[in-house]
Parts: sequence; C-alpha cells; structure tokens
Amino acid sequence: MITIFFPVILIFIIAMKGSSRNSKPYTYLALGDSYTIGEQVESKDNFPNQVVAILNKKGVDFSDPIIVARTGWTTDELADAISKAELQTSYDFVTLLIGVNNQYRGRTVAGYIQELESLLQKAIQFAGNDTTRVIVLSIPDWGVTPFANDRNRQQIAKEIDTFNTANKQVSENYKVHYLDITPGTREAGKDTSLLTSDGLHPSAKEYSRWAERIATIIENKLPF
Repeated sequence: MITIFFPVILIFIIAMKGSSRNSKPYTYLALGDSYTIGEQVESKDNFPNQVVAILNKKGVDFSDPIIVARTGWTTDELADAISKAELQTSYDFVTLLIGVNNQYRGRTVAGYIQELESLLQKAIQFAGNDTTRVIVLSIPDWGVTPFANDRNRQQIAKEIDTFNTANKQVSENYKVHYLDITPGTREAGKDTSLLTSDGLHPSAKEYSRWAERIATIIENKLPF
C-alpha cells in the first residue's frame, strides 16, 4: 500500500505546486493621461495593450487591461476619475504615469508630490498592497517634439527633469518599480517615427519600447 500510495501523493503535491494561482487570467490596471490611453494611436497600440499582447504571446494569460486615463489629465483629475470609476478592489499589476500636464499647466512640484503620493498609495492598494506589482513610469519630454517648436525646449527639459526627480523619489520611498522612459522619448527630437502625426504624442513604435520593458518586469514577478 505504501509503495503505491506515496507516488500518488507526490504527484498530487507537484500538481498543486504548479497551480499556485487559480485558472483566471492575470489582471492589469493602467492609470494615467494621454500617454497611457494612447492619444493618436489605435487602442491596440497603446502601451498597456501592447504589454498584454506581449505576455499573451509568451503564453501568460492576461485579460485586456483596464485603463483609467484621458488626454490632458493632471494628478488631481486622475484621482477624481479613479474615485468615480467602477473598478475592482484589486488587480495583479498596476502602472502609473502622470504629471506632464501638471508641468504643462505650470503647477508646482510640491503639489505634484503630494497628489502623486496619494495616487501611488491608491495604486498599491489596487495591487493587493504588494509594491512589487506596481510600476511608475517617468514623464516623457515633450519639449523635443515639433509641437514645442516655438517654446523654450531647455526650460521644458529642465522642468520635466525636476518632476521626474520627484516621482522617482516618491517611487523609491514606496519601494515600487520605477521605469525611466524619458531618455528614450528624447530621441524623438531626431527620429520622428517615434511620434504620431500630431507631432507631439508617442507612436506605436515608441510605446512598444515601453511595453517590452514593462512586460519584462511583470514576467520576472510571475508566477504568483
């Protein structure tokens, strides 16, 4: 009896170990502004949908991302939208990219820090209070784009850097992942294929670069 029963128990344990989570697809909540919703590109080409497509192609089962974002939103506007949205209590992964419109509208960095911290606390709650499942992205530098031709590009870059110093510090304080995409976005000053036809927003090609990096972070966390 023992020699027969033991292999059966061993097989059962191995099977259970390989099924540490249920069979439901992983979930992903993306919070942000035009850079998250993908202004001027098809929805399949914004970075949250590209992240899911990459992971699904690799055999990781993900539901379509839930996106709470709109062109022009600042930190307080995103917070207000989250409070009104019908969202689940938790998601497997959460990304947060916000702040360019705070800079564009001339709002203070001090105010940004306070509102970003509140948003990040909410993002962590959505991620089941697991900071390793939250990813904050830095703010792209729109000052290199044709849209900024008649503006002070150096001043924009300086302000973007200041806001990014702030969001990086907040991210480190909360021990979430921080993804610095800003240097890559500055390549659009010489490579217009990284922009859409409006001369301002990132193209699907640029979003694919962010998506690959985000997908790698997620892969390294799985399975759980």
